[in-house]
Amino acid sequence: MEVPIYYDPMISKLITYGKDRQESIERMKRAITDYEIVGVQTTLDFGAFVMGHKAFTSGNFDTHFVSKHFKPEYLDTANDEEQLVAAWFTSKLFHKTGSKTNSVNDVINHSNWKKNRI
Repeated sequence: MEVPIYYDPMISKLITYGKDRQESIERMKRAITDYEIVGVQTTLDFGAFVMGHKAFTSGNFDTHFVSKHFKPEYLDTANDEEQLVAAWFTSKLFHKTGSKTNSVNDVINHSNWKKNRI
């Protein structure tokens, strides 16, 4: 199903906090890594780029951050299907609980962020 451009593209907000800026950024990096959204394109890769950029982490940026520091080719180009297959195989090989993962959906429905939230 395609969502028309007339709808707000936001499907959720991801917010983190910490005792200081650095802790908040580290928590956001972890949250972005653990965030699982399937079936639609997201801006998570862009968020990861921003959280790892020196200008952002130092606080030395302005409203021109994107035009000064970002190009689309900087993002990871692996597609979602490849990532899901990799996650499924990784789960099959290294599942710590000893239970068997039977499908890619088992991997998708498992959320380390929910399980390990602070």
